[in-house]
Amino acid sequence: MKKALVTGADGFIGSHLTEDLLEKGYEVKAFTLYNSFNTWGWLDSLPKGKLGQIEIYCGDVRDPNGVREAMRGVDIVFHLAALIAIPFSYHSPDSYVDTNIKGTLNVLQAARELATERVLVTSTSEVYGTAQYVPIDEKHPFQGQSPYSATKIGADRLAESFYRSFRLPVSIVRPFNTYGPRQSARAVIPTVITQLLAGREEIKLGALTPTRDFNYVKDTTAGFIAIAESDQTIGEEINIATQKEISIGELAGEIINQINPKARIVCDEERIRPEKSEVNRLLGSNEKIKKLTDWKPQYTFEQGIAETIEWIGNHLNFYKCDIYNV
Repeated sequence: MKKALVTGADGFIGSHLTEDLLEKGYEVKAFTLYNSFNTWGWLDSLPKGKLGQIEIYCGDVRDPNGVREAMRGVDIVFHLAALIAIPFSYHSPDSYVDTNIKGTLNVLQAARELATERVLVTSTSEVYGTAQYVPIDEKHPFQGQSPYSATKIGADRLAESFYRSFRLPVSIVRPFNTYGPRQSARAVIPTVITQLLAGREEIKLGALTPTRDFNYVKDTTAGFIAIAESDQTIGEEINIATQKEISIGELAGEIINQINPKARIVCDEERIRPEKSEVNRLLGSNEKIKKLTDWKPQYTFEQGIAETIEWIGNHLNFYKCDIYNV
């Protein structure tokens, strides 16, 4: 039985990955952000029986000593802890450098010292910027169009350097846009769903023309595990993508049709990114992950959206539907 550490286990993707690793037979240690309320993020919503199987470690990825202690005795590290909201990165870029770059460096340094068997560093499709060609494969140029994406580029390149300099067994995992239960309303799909379920008939959004390649969260976590279980993925950076795209306007229209066809979209200037910061097109290639692993998407977009609507509908009290979640 392998022991896996998930940093950012209290978050959206991290909590799902923690659950899925348990179901696959891994021994799981969850690294959650320390806070005085002693809350464990989305892990608090798990059934007690399942939560009891998880070793919880509260700390901060910005603290190298805490990261090293969390990683002792662990075979595989899934490093997901990060600041991810693009609008907030305009406001507080320093915190993104500290968490995303220095936090990743702490994980890499500890893995080197402890001779960790595998390290998976989480990237993002935002590192590519607006597509220069499609589908975007792993050889596509990088372009930091926000402080967030710039820090993720930095973290990725640090991970690459530790593989090349020290032979650290690193894989860079690059999910395209992920959605599903537990996602915060700072992301577009929960933003639309929560406004509709709260009874609004004017749905506030930013730009409608950008396109995205959306993964349902269970497909994303399956991609992480498939990459971890393949020796061919060491030293590689690998997309997790459906190789399909949909515009934000079309996406919103689909959700509106499922919940309240009478609703209409209203452009909110506050939600529009600076012109040169907006990523206008993301359509990922999944050829590499299919070549190196047995992964393939299991959920259709319609299935994923239906499950997300149902879950949010049952947990609407977790969301602040009357404000713009940055």
